Amino acid sequence: MPVQFGGVKQEHKAVRTSVGMFDISHMGKFALGGKRLIESLQYLVPSDLRRLQPGQAQYTVLLNSEGGIIDDIIFYDQGEDEAGAQQGFLIVNAATRQKDKEWLQTHLDATLTDLSDENVLIAVQGPQAAAVLQPLVEENLTGLKAFGHRNVKVLGQPGFLARTGYTGEDGFEVMVAPETGKALWQTLADAEVVPCGLGARDTLRLEAAMSLYGQDIDDTTTPLEAGLGWLVHLEKKGNFIGRSVLERQKAEGVERRLVGIEMEGRYIARHGYPVVSEGAIAGEVTSGTLSPTLGVAIALAYVPTSLSKRGQSLEVEIRGKTHRATVVKKPFYRSPHRSQ
Repeated sequence: MPVQFGGVKQEHKAVRTSVGMFDISHMGKFALGGKRLIESLQYLVPSDLRRLQPGQAQYTVLLNSEGGIIDDIIFYDQGEDEAGAQQGFLIVNAATRQKDKEWLQTHLDATLTDLSDENVLIAVQGPQAAAVLQPLVEENLTGLKAFGHRNVKVLGQPGFLARTGYTGEDGFEVMVAPETGKALWQTLADAEVVPCGLGARDTLRLEAAMSLYGQDIDDTTTPLEAGLGWLVHLEKKGNFIGRSVLERQKAEGVERRLVGIEMEGRYIARHGYPVVSEGAIAGEVTSGTLSPTLGVAIALAYVPTSLSKRGQSLEVEIRGKTHRATVVKKPFYRSPHRSQ
């Protein structure tokens, strides 16, 4: 995927106001199956996957023994096959695909088939996403809720469709064979769906305060530090990797938190910039941009918990000078169009 096609601002606006499309075929795609699939996957994540029904999905994280995040993933529950084996699908980040694959093959009591190079994945995002996709899909999309998914016919060919995305807008991710993917992209382009690149993908996800693996989260950050406590279901499930660390953090509190900050003026806080409090470095920016929707500079940063309350005044060091910032509520932008 290129950084941009026609311009980041134009592409960003298209997704926020109408519809855009992203070629995200680089993402890792694993088909999973086995009698103990859910049970063994439960041990690798902090979320309770047993509550899922076939056709539902869960955004969650793979953990290491220290509670650190190996990767953030989406698990799609596809029910059981005729032999009673549980079936599921996993979407993982491209940069961590091999690492995730090896980790899962070592710890998961299930088969794993890597389909990453065999299928195209296209994200159609924005308030008009359903309207432009429906004529191309045989099944009715009206009742498909957020994180719902199903096998469908796309342009008359087999495909997999989920109401998920990485933009903070309503939208879908469609997985099909390469030839069908090419035809789908062209058909959408002919319908004036705006092609979007990595630049808009980053500004959109940051406005929605969605973490980027390798910047905002990694294997040294826990979900509780990263503001992903809603993924940790300590009371609903038994033992899992890293549970003791998360239990301790839950009881004692975390020392740092990932917060949203808004800059004063148009100074942009970028990844790696120091966060300063009372003249001393207190934390670090993980992601930052000038929000096309809001017209202000926004960022995510790790700071001590004592400095993480909304309204807290901070400074960010930019090229040797400090500039004022304030901790604000996440997400920075919440779409009125997003499917529930």
